[in-house]
This record gives sequence, C-alpha cells and structure tokens, in this order.
Amino acid sequence: MIESLHSPHIARVKALIGSRGKKSRKESGLFVAEGLQFLREAAKPGSSPKIETLYLTTTARLKIAAEGLPINHLNTVDVSDSVMSAMGETVTPQGIIGICELPELSLADIHIGAGRKYIYLHEIQDPGNAGTILRTADATGYSGVITSANSVDLFSPKVVRASAGSLWHLPVAERVEMADLLSIWPNDSIFALEVEAENSLLGIEFDDPSLWIFGNEARGLPQWNDQPRVSSISIPMPGNAESLNLAAAASIVMFYVTQLQHHAQ
Repeated sequence: MIESLHSPHIARVKALIGSRGKKSRKESGLFVAEGLQFLREAAKPGSSPKIETLYLTTTARLKIAAEGLPINHLNTVDVSDSVMSAMGETVTPQGIIGICELPELSLADIHIGAGRKYIYLHEIQDPGNAGTILRTADATGYSGVITSANSVDLFSPKVVRASAGSLWHLPVAERVEMADLLSIWPNDSIFALEVEAENSLLGIEFDDPSLWIFGNEARGLPQWNDQPRVSSISIPMPGNAESLNLAAAASIVMFYVTQLQHHAQ
C-alpha cells in the first residue's frame, strides 16, 4: 500500500487534473476519473475508455466487493486515505481514482447512418453544461457528441464527473470543424438551437440521421449565412424567462427529438 505523500503516483494524477492538465492529457493520452459511478461503467470487460491504473483505498475495495464489480482484470494500486485525498480534487473523495486511456476519436470514427442522431457543441465553455449534455444524450439514446475547436475539454475532471459515467457509453469526437462535418453529412436534417429563431422546435420534421447544434453559453451560435443546410429552431417559452441554461435547453430538445422518433416507429 502506498502511504507516502511524496509518492510519484500523486504527482502523476495531479499532472492530469491540475492547471496544465489539458496539455498533460493530450501529451500522455490519459485522463482521470473519480468515484464509484465511473467505475461501474468502466470496469466492465471490453468497455472503453480503458482503465490504465486504478487507485483504491481499503474502504473503496470493500464497497466494490459488496457490489460485485469486476476489477480483477485491472491494474490496481492500493493507497492510504491521506494519499487518496492528496491525489483527487473532490471535497469528499470516494476512495476510487482511475487513470484512463484517452480515446481520441476523430470525425472518421463517427458512424453516421440511418436511425442515428448526434449533438454538435460549438465553442461551449462550461464543464457542468458539457457533462450534463453528455449524460442527457446518453439517457435519450443519442449516438454521440461532437465538439468544435475552442470547446471545453470533454475529458477534464469536471466534465467527467458531471457526465456520471456516460463517457463510457457515447463516442465523442473533439475539435471538429463545422465545415468538415457538413461535408460528410448525407441530408439536410441539421438544426441549430437559437433563442429567437422563427421555426419552433414543436413544428420540426426531420429524417435520419439528424444533427442538433448548440452554441456558446454567452455568445450563442454564429450566423452561418454560408450554411443554408442548417435550420434554426427555438424552444417556445410562454413564461417570463428570456432564456434557458444551455444544458436545460439541450435536454428539452434531446427528449423531444427522441419522442418524435419513438412515435414515428
């Protein structure tokens, strides 16, 4: 068991979650996930992203054994409670930290076919919004999430926590240009959510596959006047609120789209 607070294991984890974590994650091809919920998904044989090293406290091992989670095939390292606290960044650590392999999917790895629907996030910055959108996309049966350049890192600790394990269910492709995505999209079922769009979400019709675009929390989306295939839509709001939180708006759209698909079958 590792008990020293000067252990290089602590420095290794800290490098992946600290202020320069994005650079470290890109260079090493690794990222960090914490807690029991992530492990429930990641410990399944054949799951991806794969766990490279799993750090556990004694208490965490007991919890894992009680749930019957399969971890014998994983590279595990036992650490003391103090070492675990030094490694992580959560206020109340659960005694479980995994160093995982960064999947690094590109647009070429995303299968765009019949029955599929994807989210495209344009320059969003808030990790909580990103994680919630990932989780909702997973819950509503979306096929994957794609982000533009200058969007939040989907494998940063805050996004990983907010996604609650959904990163192990959904393929994600980062730093994809809209022009590149449109160049391979097979139809015109491409919709961008905007506050004041003339077309209502409630009146849309679309074919499979479909693409649903959400923009920056403060700036929204660019005009994209050179993208006539992109249809702007808005969520009807009969109340007094001027706008919705990005994650809330995306959740409404994803749920509605899934219901339309379900009733059309």
